[in-house]
Amino acid sequence: MDSTIKLTLLLIFFRIACASTVEKNFEQCERAVKNWASSSLQQSINEDQHTLKDLLFFLHVPRTGGRSYHHCFLNKLYPTSQECPRSYDKLRFDPSKAKCRLLATHDDYSIMEKLPTERTSVVTIVRNPVDRVLSSYEFAVEVAARFLVHPDLASVAKMSKQMLKKSNGVSTLDIWPWKYLVPWMMGDLFARRDARRRKGSSEAKRDSPYDMEDILMPLHEFIDEPIVHDIVHNGATFQIAGLTNNSYLAESHEIRHCVQEHKSLGQHVLDVAKKRLGAMLYVGLTAEHKESATMFANVVGAQVISQLRNANVSTDTSAANQSDNSSTSPLDSELESNVDQNNGTTDKKTARQDEGEARTENMTAAELIEVYEGCISSLLKTQSRRRFASLKEISPANFSKEARRHISDAVLQQIKTQNFLDLELFKYAQKIFTTRRVQPMGNLDMNDESESKFDQPRAFELWKIVSLLMLFILLLVFFLFATAWGRLSKVKVKGFTKATGRNHRRNVESKSLLE
Repeated sequence: MDSTIKLTLLLIFFRIACASTVEKNFEQCERAVKNWASSSLQQSINEDQHTLKDLLFFLHVPRTGGRSYHHCFLNKLYPTSQECPRSYDKLRFDPSKAKCRLLATHDDYSIMEKLPTERTSVVTIVRNPVDRVLSSYEFAVEVAARFLVHPDLASVAKMSKQMLKKSNGVSTLDIWPWKYLVPWMMGDLFARRDARRRKGSSEAKRDSPYDMEDILMPLHEFIDEPIVHDIVHNGATFQIAGLTNNSYLAESHEIRHCVQEHKSLGQHVLDVAKKRLGAMLYVGLTAEHKESATMFANVVGAQVISQLRNANVSTDTSAANQSDNSSTSPLDSELESNVDQNNGTTDKKTARQDEGEARTENMTAAELIEVYEGCISSLLKTQSRRRFASLKEISPANFSKEARRHISDAVLQQIKTQNFLDLELFKYAQKIFTTRRVQPMGNLDMNDESESKFDQPRAFELWKIVSLLMLFILLLVFFLFATAWGRLSKVKVKGFTKATGRNHRRNVESKSLLE
């Protein structure tokens, strides 16, 4: 037989075998995903969307603004003694701690298997997936750049070990997903710096910080990396579905891999994520920051305050609490420099001062939002200083809103395509937010109805001002109308008198002529 024919037949058989393998792989994936989805959808979920239960689980999707909620809302509401230990990092925690009422963590929804489902309320924040991917890229670069003050990676490793021995605090490198993304990005930054030094070049060849390949990994390369596909893309959907690489479920890796390989199976995961999202006590939107914060203060904050009052729990922070908080607090773990000792000391001092503010069960929702606004202002300043110090190490790269506007449409479209599940989940979150925003707050079970309304005293004062202004306008209009009517009446009377006089004279003259 001719060798060409043999080769052709071999190729045909190979393709048939490959097609059979792919089909078999899809069938296995479809079965695994459907079985998991069916089981997840049948699980009991707390359908009460209005009442705060004994334990609050803040499912923090990375880069959604959740750090500000944890630091400026939850830390003000819950005494340190009621926070679940090691609840912000990826470390597995023991929910058996007495009086554990707050769990704020990057852990995914699978942690609910360890929690009393019927006594747990879940809250989260969702962000536009394109913005979340960009923010993940920027933050990974920012944190990794802090370590460029060291000569090499070996020095970084040595320093990290020394810091772990000295402190019991939580580092960014302990937190999912940064424990994976930051070391990976750090290695890339060091490699590019070494390459520049060998070439004797120190200047970037591009203007956009998202495309300075001599200094840092370009954005278009970042979004195609396997680690980013596994952790960042569709991250919100996988986290709420409980299928991240940090999951408690043994089958999570298989299901996630199947969905990534066969996109059509993603709908099953999306259905589970939507059901869980819709059953949550609170769903905020990063882009709707002000309204989301107001809703959180009313829906969550007011009920926490009510629970504290009913339980007569003392919320004064004692020295013992401060000591416990310094060792296990999740506050700004992501802000911890690990490198810049001076800045780190200042920021930690500010953090401790903020955490030491008095918490009281007598606080109202309106007062809570005022505390939040003051706290977040301070937090943003800290973050800005930290980012500025970090990005100096990769100057002239400087991420900003203006720089984002110059990202190519092709790259943005690619991010949308890669995050097709998160796009659908984000749209669903928007619907939930819009619906709950217009719902009356009367459904909440509060001791003091005034606490369920955000800023009611201010609203009442504003209404009084508006009412007085309207009354003044009405009086002014009435006065002007009365004045105009009086003048018009005088003119009519005068006109009538003159007309009557003329008629009388005509009658007299007519009689004279007749006589």
